[in-house]
Amino acid sequence: MKPDPISSRFPLRRVAIAIAALLPLLAGCGSKKDSDQESGADVPPAPVEQLYNQGVDALQSKRYTTAADQFAAVEQNYPYSPWATHSQLLKAYSQYLQNHYTDAIDGLNHYIELHPNDRDTPYAYYLRALCYYEQISDIQRDQKGTLDAINALQDVINRFPDTAYARDAQLKIDLGHDHLAGKEMAIGRWYQSQHLYEAAIGRFQRVVDDFQTTNHVPEALARLTEIYLVLGLRNEAQKTAAVLGYNYPGSSWYAATYEQLASDGLLAGAPVPSGSSRGFFTRAWDWVF
Repeated sequence: MKPDPISSRFPLRRVAIAIAALLPLLAGCGSKKDSDQESGADVPPAPVEQLYNQGVDALQSKRYTTAADQFAAVEQNYPYSPWATHSQLLKAYSQYLQNHYTDAIDGLNHYIELHPNDRDTPYAYYLRALCYYEQISDIQRDQKGTLDAINALQDVINRFPDTAYARDAQLKIDLGHDHLAGKEMAIGRWYQSQHLYEAAIGRFQRVVDDFQTTNHVPEALARLTEIYLVLGLRNEAQKTAAVLGYNYPGSSWYAATYEQLASDGLLAGAPVPSGSSRGFFTRAWDWVF
């Protein structure tokens, strides 16, 4: 779900105009506009509050293109007004809601450059990070976008560590790491299927070393154990299985690994894996070392 802008910072003021009073005004304005067009005179822009409020109304009614255009008009016609500062951020938000991430990022970079100490700058950093985060592609594709998102999210944490933005950024970084680990696992599985074991070991080991908090680690350890057994590296297989059993005793990956080692005579007499048996953890290390 797209996050809402900080509405408390952007009061949604509306211009209330009585219909009875408006009709004659519109007629007069229409005549002036026609006269200006015929004479070639420049038509002055609408008042800044009108442009801004039209943008807010469009944003609330999900007419995001119109909203972005109205906020851009505020910037263009009243660049030194407080309304322009607010409009820069809301224009980027409108673009973000349309998935126009490149335009939104450009606008947010401009906002951050002009207003590095503004009250809403943390939100600008956070929204920019979301623009990167929502472009993360599936694990079958290049993961540069994932790295860009993680870096932008980490920037939010580093600059504004005590904010809600930082807390949410950390959650998204964890998901980004899980995505990167999934990519490593996909490549590692392919190498393993092609019997390119050295390359597969490198991928699975990276998951274990660099993405320890992701849910891909049990599978990575299980596949490392399997490859070590294929290569006849019994000690390495036992040690890797011990790490798997100690940290993930109730994992289905450990259950399969346990059966595999048992069939090779490496776990004779060892108890069946159980997530509730703390004593098994110590014995698992005993039979390895």
